[in-house]
Amino acid sequence: MSILVDFEIRDEIAAGKLVIAPYDPSLIQPNSYDVRLSDKFSWHEKSDEVVDPYQSESVLTNLVNIEANEIVMMPGQFLLGATLEKFCLPRNIVGQLTGKSSLARLGVMVHVTAGFIDAGFSHPPAQITLEILNVGNRPVRLHSGMSIGQMVFTRTAECMVAYNEKPGAKYNGQSAAAHSLYYLNPSHTNE
Repeated sequence: MSILVDFEIRDEIAAGKLVIAPYDPSLIQPNSYDVRLSDKFSWHEKSDEVVDPYQSESVLTNLVNIEANEIVMMPGQFLLGATLEKFCLPRNIVGQLTGKSSLARLGVMVHVTAGFIDAGFSHPPAQITLEILNVGNRPVRLHSGMSIGQMVFTRTAECMVAYNEKPGAKYNGQSAAAHSLYYLNPSHTNE
């Protein structure tokens, strides 16, 4: 396993194995690709109603979905955003999405918990949903099109079952700022 460096990222894209759309060669860094923020955002309105991940109606209640060129995040605010870029990874490359240090220094956490992108994500190419949280003490304005994070690509052995081939690949081809589909998982039992 090895992290792809700049020329390897370019080679994988040129060979059509790694798909990034829209692709901008100036966003390639020594060991990553900068991703930009789309103009689609989503969040739950404040409510005392409990969200139960196993009940779709509770997950889908009080949702706000907007398109905006900019959004101001208040301290403590959580929202979903998305990468401007759509990705399609081959069977032997995984992605790791991390936030930008410059934004973290302002209190903006990007992709709070789910930064690992499986080999074979996504056919067709899809945007990555970002879990964005302002942990700072001041409001922060985010602009669509700004660099919001970076994707690190790691070459691995070729997987037997790519993400897009596995049954229940619920985020394959996802739309921007896709909310949780946890309710599609088999529910737990109290046995």
